[in-house]
Amino acid sequence: MPKSIEVCLTPALLDLYAIEESIVVVIDVLRATSSIVYGIDNGASAIIPVAQVEDCLSYAGKGFLLAAERNGEVVEGYDFGNSPFSYTPEKVAGKTVVLTTTNGTKALHLARTRAHQVVIGSFLNLESLCNWLRIQNKNVLLLCAGWKDKFNLEDTLFAGAVVNELRKDFAHFDDSCVAAEDLYLLAKDDLRNYLHKSSHSHRLAELNIEEDVKFCLQLNICKAIPVLSGDALVAIKA
Repeated sequence: MPKSIEVCLTPALLDLYAIEESIVVVIDVLRATSSIVYGIDNGASAIIPVAQVEDCLSYAGKGFLLAAERNGEVVEGYDFGNSPFSYTPEKVAGKTVVLTTTNGTKALHLARTRAHQVVIGSFLNLESLCNWLRIQNKNVLLLCAGWKDKFNLEDTLFAGAVVNELRKDFAHFDDSCVAAEDLYLLAKDDLRNYLHKSSHSHRLAELNIEEDVKFCLQLNICKAIPVLSGDALVAIKA
């Protein structure tokens, strides 16, 4: 049966898509899904995404690392936020992280209620993710987390990269796929320079975390594909 790929440009549009039999790839490349991929790749036992900052508190005192970000900054009183540099082997190997972010964990919670399966994508694991999607007998929805339910460039560029990689392996693509792929082809030779146009890039620059942005735009430095299993993201078994 021919497989399809669709791109949902913002979580606000997710209700328009039938995803009950689809694999949903949650995308929040600056920075939540990049940090999740990096953390799992570096040996984190699991990352538990929660919707609200307050939800993290229910895990306090249980030996978990608590990570909370809002508007690009670490929430006061938490171990760290969603900078990939917080998810090094020294900090997360063998540990469980409880994480909430402005956009990424919200998109994930919306997807999990209906999707057949939810996995995490970033430029860091682009090749591994695409190789895995290629051999699944499922339709794929690429869910861009955006910024507070609005469209953003960086997540759309990553969706376009996935579409470009899988162009020969899927039969049906929606118009959002076409637009995302066209944007990616415009930007792919210098992603960072292209993203200087983006509003979120400017927000992050004001927070003085340019190194985070550069890190998240690296290609294929991770093999891990985080998958939602119950309440936790764990490494997918190949």
